[in-house]
Amino acid sequence: MVRARRLVAVGAALAVLLAAGCGGQPSAPVAGPTESATASATPSPTPTEPPTITLAFGGDVHFTGKTAALLQDPATAFGPVAEIFRAADLAVVNLETAITTGGRPEPKTYTFRAPPSAFEAVKAAGLDAVSVANNHALDYGPPAFQDTLAAAKAAGVPLLGGGANAAEAYAPRIFTVKGVTIALLGFSQIMIDWPSWHATDTQAGIAMAGTPAQIERAAQAVRAAKAQADVVVVFMHWGQETNACPIQTQKNAAQAFADAGATMIVGTHAHVLQGDGWLGRTYVAYGMSNFVWYSNSSISNDTQVVRVTLTGSTITRTELLPAVIDSRTGQPIPATGSQADRIAKKFANLRGCTGLAAAPAV
Repeated sequence: MVRARRLVAVGAALAVLLAAGCGGQPSAPVAGPTESATASATPSPTPTEPPTITLAFGGDVHFTGKTAALLQDPATAFGPVAEIFRAADLAVVNLETAITTGGRPEPKTYTFRAPPSAFEAVKAAGLDAVSVANNHALDYGPPAFQDTLAAAKAAGVPLLGGGANAAEAYAPRIFTVKGVTIALLGFSQIMIDWPSWHATDTQAGIAMAGTPAQIERAAQAVRAAKAQADVVVVFMHWGQETNACPIQTQKNAAQAFADAGATMIVGTHAHVLQGDGWLGRTYVAYGMSNFVWYSNSSISNDTQVVRVTLTGSTITRTELLPAVIDSRTGQPIPATGSQADRIAKKFANLRGCTGLAAAPAV
């Protein structure tokens, strides 16, 4: 698989390269048409067709408990669902764990960490970036979060929603795919320990979008990304656990990001599927559920990949690709037949409580 793309880590307000970025240079300008001496006898050139681009998104990923064993062979850690990511032009999941072998667990009920080989698994699965804007990225303390940043940089895996300071955490990661620029941002609404986890001008951490002030700051980052990119994707960590309906803080942020120019918003955290639809001309998939998951859920092991097709910079198709988390390995296994039909029907019925439309506004 060949992917013509280059990554630039861009500040939320300035189109400059961040020191923590993965390098690369902005696309060179395309030369304009030149006048021909025989223009009157030369047919007009056929307009270039806009490219078709596929984006794929998965939910929450851990490598702990039974899924820790998957890292014994990082190349196969994500299982057969990786084929969907490899086939996409751009693919992202939420990496909900500290990547460190040190640190001390924070005083909270659930703490997760995984070794740097987790990034080998991410790359082998065809994923192009991961979000760390979640309530487990700093589970082993702020110093260990520096290990996550260092391991990602060493592996060449771009992180969304986290960084050495607020400028990095709120910055988009911008990809050029078939000539179309796509900005990815990550934010979290889960407020556990946020004062010590929230990235500031002088403190490493994650980008928050929970309070009204934080939502406005995140919306400003979306507006800045829109000024630099053709497509803006916001990857959110939000919602109430086990609630299949989005809560008001989710809806408030979604509206703010849509108003700021987001092309699409995809979310995780609730441990169950949440519905999708359109907020004006912004596509919203509120919740993608667990994905590579360390325990069997008493609520549901249904999950999905959300695949979005762009024609140029316009969304022309959205798809649910159903999967079920394997009780033995914790891997998401693509569903087929009646099982796929069941999950698809269940997902379609979730739109009722989202307030979202079935089609984009004209």
